[in-house]
Amino acid sequence: MRNSYFYKKSFSNIYKNPSRNSEVTSQILYGEKFNILSKNKNWLKVRTSFDNYIGYIKATDYTNNYKPTHKIFILKSSIFNKQSEKTKYFLPFASKISIIRENKRFVEFEKNKWIKKSDIKKIDHIENNYLKILKLFLKTRYLWGGKTYAGIDCSAILQLIYYYNNKFYPRDTKDQIKYSIKNSKNNNFKKGDVIFWKGHVAVCINSKKLIHAYGPEKKVLIMLIKKTIDRIEKTTKLIVKKVSLIKY
Repeated sequence: MRNSYFYKKSFSNIYKNPSRNSEVTSQILYGEKFNILSKNKNWLKVRTSFDNYIGYIKATDYTNNYKPTHKIFILKSSIFNKQSEKTKYFLPFASKISIIRENKRFVEFEKNKWIKKSDIKKIDHIENNYLKILKLFLKTRYLWGGKTYAGIDCSAILQLIYYYNNKFYPRDTKDQIKYSIKNSKNNNFKKGDVIFWKGHVAVCINSKKLIHAYGPEKKVLIMLIKKTIDRIEKTTKLIVKKVSLIKY
């Protein structure tokens, strides 16, 4: 079966099994590349090319003829059907688009679908200030399996830093822990430290505070490092398993 397909809808759930009643394990974004492992009338079993994530998506809205030129660099980019008529639809952060034509303020990425030029960067752009990416998601609601403005989980917010910068990083916390190199100097936290628990992850924004998508608070927020560690240990009996460092 042919490989190298690209998803062509704003985003979609990836399901554990070929059913909408199945668990949502992740999501696929506009312009994301994937391989088809098998298919039937309604479902595709896919492996995403970036992180080799396997699951099921609906068998619609994809193409094998696509060459992204730019990517979204805001939380959600409004789609216009004309340059002055905003629709109710958006492209999420890190979506990969191919420009058909452009003018001073807008670019057209599909027929009669436009977004603001100020919302995009070139496809090879690297954002070294990862805090810019993390802070885009502040107050976004917590959603298991989510990775967009509509909802995001703790491992996705970390992975998106790497996805945007075209660097491999696993999707799930259990795999992120294994993949990440331990930072031996973890007595004093600092900006860029990644704190792992079993089933949870957070990123330090300085020596005192961290940012994470936190289920009990139902959103992405900034919290004190020590209070967070104490709270997780008290409420879940979980201790820090590893401290790593953002590096790409």
